[in-house]
Amino acid sequence: MYLKKINLFFKRAFDIVLALFLLICFSPVILLIILAIKLTSPGEVVFKQKRLGQNGKVFYLLKFRSMIRGAQQMGSGMFLEENDDRITPFGKILRRTGLDELPQLFNVLKGEMSIVGPRPAPLHHLDKYNEEQKRRLSVKPGITGWAQVNGRVALYWPDRIKLDLWYIDNYSFKLDLFILFKTALSPLDRKSSVARTDRKEKDPFMKY
Repeated sequence: MYLKKINLFFKRAFDIVLALFLLICFSPVILLIILAIKLTSPGEVVFKQKRLGQNGKVFYLLKFRSMIRGAQQMGSGMFLEENDDRITPFGKILRRTGLDELPQLFNVLKGEMSIVGPRPAPLHHLDKYNEEQKRRLSVKPGITGWAQVNGRVALYWPDRIKLDLWYIDNYSFKLDLFILFKTALSPLDRKSSVARTDRKEKDPFMKY
């Protein structure tokens, strides 16, 4: 328990330092993104969505808006389709590069998220978790994570959860650094950014 508390202390300290560093470094990029969204698509700059946080606590996940205004009330709702026409031209760039996730650095500073951890799940997942899968909620969700760098949306949710649980059981600072290194290379991995076409039929977490 003592070691666990030490790990959590240093993980939180690392989160704060890295989040502030990245916000400073990316501040010119953030300003350009805000301007580009405003000029190319009507609607809010930052998209907010309720997600499951640590211990199931609900929080608002922040992202740069990459879809047209009101996209969740159209088509497949919160589920993203391949070549989804609700994504704006600039939004495609944001998603491909992962820059749409930059506002989550503020989630990290607020203590709602960590830099590395399981991705925050939609609210409807909670009732679908079995007791083992609920352990996924024992840590703060992350901007990137072990499942993110090992298949991401190309995996069914149950497989992603297994990877998240492996991360929790094998946590180390070295592992976090390795995940960050792989995350930096992830824009080059196009396969992991393409969801399975049969996920609605085969993935139980894709159903409300």
